[in-house]
Amino acid sequence: MDNGKISSKTAGKPIRCRAAVSRQPGEPLVMEEITVAAPGAYEVRIRIICTSLCHSDITFWKLKVPPACFPRILGHEAIGVVESVGENVEEVKEGDTVIPTFMADCADCADCRSKKSNLCSKLPFSVKPWMPRNDTTRFTDLNGEPLYHFLFVSSFSEYTVVDVAHVVKIDPAIPPNRACLLSCGVSTGVGAAWRAANVEAGSTVAIFGLGSIGLAVAEGARLCGATRIIGVDLNPEKFEIGQRFGVTEFVDSSSCGDKSVSQVINEMTGGGADYCFECVGLSSLVQEAYASCRKGWGKTIVLGVDRPGAQLNFSSFEVLHSGKTIKGSLFGGIKAKSDIPILLKRYVDKELHLDEFITHEVKFEDINKAFDLLIEGKCIRCVIWMDK
Repeated sequence: MDNGKISSKTAGKPIRCRAAVSRQPGEPLVMEEITVAAPGAYEVRIRIICTSLCHSDITFWKLKVPPACFPRILGHEAIGVVESVGENVEEVKEGDTVIPTFMADCADCADCRSKKSNLCSKLPFSVKPWMPRNDTTRFTDLNGEPLYHFLFVSSFSEYTVVDVAHVVKIDPAIPPNRACLLSCGVSTGVGAAWRAANVEAGSTVAIFGLGSIGLAVAEGARLCGATRIIGVDLNPEKFEIGQRFGVTEFVDSSSCGDKSVSQVINEMTGGGADYCFECVGLSSLVQEAYASCRKGWGKTIVLGVDRPGAQLNFSSFEVLHSGKTIKGSLFGGIKAKSDIPILLKRYVDKELHLDEFITHEVKFEDINKAFDLLIEGKCIRCVIWMDK
């Protein structure tokens, strides 16, 4: 990867650059010239090389009620080069290649020091539109009006400012359009199988929803040695796609007749899957996944993001007598600073498949085309290049 030549003349000064701004819900992003402030204490200013589009970007782009916030710079799956750093930043320097992540890894709080959690308590996850430490923005438009942040990354801009707890230094030799996928989606899915569920070799896995996250779960389950990987989706064409990532069997949830999906899976597996993953974001599907996992030791991992206020409804009798586990998983249980380098090594060693996730690549000025492709279901991941 060619990092290019970064001028230290810009350090400590505002930078003017292009950004794709979301000004109204569901409306095409507007390519604007904006101002990106210098990084403050514990902050890093990054020149974005490329970014990819995630369904979470689509969700918040469409959202019309809180926590919707406009005008906003979306994007949270990316790779870039450190342009400058603020005070108290020691782990990265100008010129380093980095991946920004929406989950913090401060290495200081009890949660970040523990192997049991990736939920930083010092800089907890939220969807607030500010920098994490001081609730201010680093973006303004040319009229001096604030532009809001998204998931602490905001990668739909040629430059962004990210807290150092949200930055992972990586090997610059890894192709950027592959490495950026580990900033969110692939890490979430692979991590859910690897870290959150701890899938055992020889086990049976059922995945509800074969979008990019579900496919990444399949890839993670394959790496863990799962023998049967059952994909569940409304679109039968997803089976052929899923087979590239290790899916061995498929259930078309629209063609189960008078049986529920859980009944079908319980019959297929002789009592239920060892591990079930809900990757869509529907409470009804979470309950179906829970009903599909085996009594005694079955685990259901929830990855999908449901609408605000959605509720789950379980029978107390069933919870007590089934012995099953249900668990939420943000970012797949991945600890960014230690686990992303492991996943990148597995890619370099030709164990982890990343190439197959990329179905489209576009220039930054064509970012709205990437939105169309994902909404129409025509792509798994679309990489957006800032300068290519």
